[in-house]
Amino acid sequence: MPAAIERFDFAPPQTAGMVRSLGLAILAHALLLAALTWGINWKSSPSVVVAEAELWSAVPQQAAPKLEEPPPAPRVAPAPPPKAIPVIPDASIALEREKKRLKKEQQELLDKLEKQKLQKEKLAQQKREEEKQADLDKRKAALKAAEDTKKLEAQRQANIARATGLANATGAATATGSAEQSSGPSAGYAGRIQARIKSNTAFTDSSAGNPTVVVIVRASPNGMITSRRIVTPSSNKAWDEAVLRAIDKMESIPLDTDGKIPGVLLRDGLELTVSLF
Repeated sequence: MPAAIERFDFAPPQTAGMVRSLGLAILAHALLLAALTWGINWKSSPSVVVAEAELWSAVPQQAAPKLEEPPPAPRVAPAPPPKAIPVIPDASIALEREKKRLKKEQQELLDKLEKQKLQKEKLAQQKREEEKQADLDKRKAALKAAEDTKKLEAQRQANIARATGLANATGAATATGSAEQSSGPSAGYAGRIQARIKSNTAFTDSSAGNPTVVVIVRASPNGMITSRRIVTPSSNKAWDEAVLRAIDKMESIPLDTDGKIPGVLLRDGLELTVSLF
């Protein structure tokens, strides 16, 4: 009971004409209910009436604060566990250092021995090359001495031959050559050969005029003809062929005034000009 009295104390005050207002409200609701009933019967399909009601609290109350979840705490990475530091006894450290020192000294000794070996091989190679060069120089000197000796001997033999040739020389007292005999023929030697060729030529064409052919004749030291050829042909081919046949018929040529075949006939051949008259 005291709670109800306390609730009415906080209720809004009553207004005048409460009964009349209540009657009017009942009448209005009755009319509204009749209208709704008539409307339901009038419509062919039923309709749904939606009504809203507003609730009032008899005593004003404050709403409780909204429940909010607290923000998550930041994640902190766990610290890595401390590394275990191996504990090495002092004796093991000293032994390891001694092993490294001995290994270093051994490597240095091996490097020194290898270096000495390379130096010895280099000196040996250099000595072999020097000996080879010295042997080559000796051979070159021996070859040069032999060539010099050979040249001196050849010069001596040439001097002897020259002296002998001068003793047997057939040139005139005013001759300036150094050969034992002149290589060229005597003055009338070519004419003698031309006359012999013409005497052996058989040619009867009197209307040919005076054809002239130039031939070269080569011979051996005993006078035998070894070759003949035309250098400058004439205007008459029959005359050229008759001259070649005459040379072939001769077989040999006469000796020069010194009783020998001139050197030009032996080397290059003697050039002869043969005419019909």
